Amino acid sequence: MSNWERLVWNQREILIKGLLVTIEVCLIAFAFAIVGGLILCLVRMYVRPLRPLAIALIEFFRATPIFVQLMWVAYVWPELFGWPNTFFTAGWLALGLQSSGYLAETFRAGIEAVPAGHREAGYSVGMSPFQVFRRIVLPETLLTVAPSIVNQFTVIVKSSTLISVITVPDLMLQALKLVHVWFEPIEILTATAAAYILFVFLVSAAGKALADFHRRRFGLAAA
Repeated sequence: MSNWERLVWNQREILIKGLLVTIEVCLIAFAFAIVGGLILCLVRMYVRPLRPLAIALIEFFRATPIFVQLMWVAYVWPELFGWPNTFFTAGWLALGLQSSGYLAETFRAGIEAVPAGHREAGYSVGMSPFQVFRRIVLPETLLTVAPSIVNQFTVIVKSSTLISVITVPDLMLQALKLVHVWFEPIEILTATAAAYILFVFLVSAAGKALADFHRRRFGLAAA
């Protein structure tokens, strides 16, 4: 029996279970980051009284290392706020908070890139400011920033390896457990790296295909 069969194939159920946890954490964190980033962006741009707070939060999330944020959310927040109650929640929350800071700036750049003439065209046919934003500004923004959004998802995937530090049973933690049992890291960690590479590749390919589909749908050239 080869080492690959003994250390990887025979342990595939453990590794797959960890991979599913990784995927779940990343998807929840990504959804939270998109919503949080868009809210922070809109508050910064359109809610003048709260603009300093939004800027402070964006800069804090962007400037703090993800490891520090992870420790802060996992161990400080429960003492201060009584939440999150599990390390799983702390993991996706920390990942989502940091990415929301980057996505807020991404969304802001996309909104500012929408030509003023497009907004004026909407107003000229009787649209309200909300309708102009929902039907013109937001779709154009999302098409423009789609590559950056996909890239941020890949950042979340790669950063998610750190949640193993707070004992979230993701792929990284399961791989490390196997290494500590067998004391043969080469095959186990190589297979783990390959799984992350494949995950990131699939995310990038799916994101590009989706963005190109919507660009063709709206009559725009694919980037």
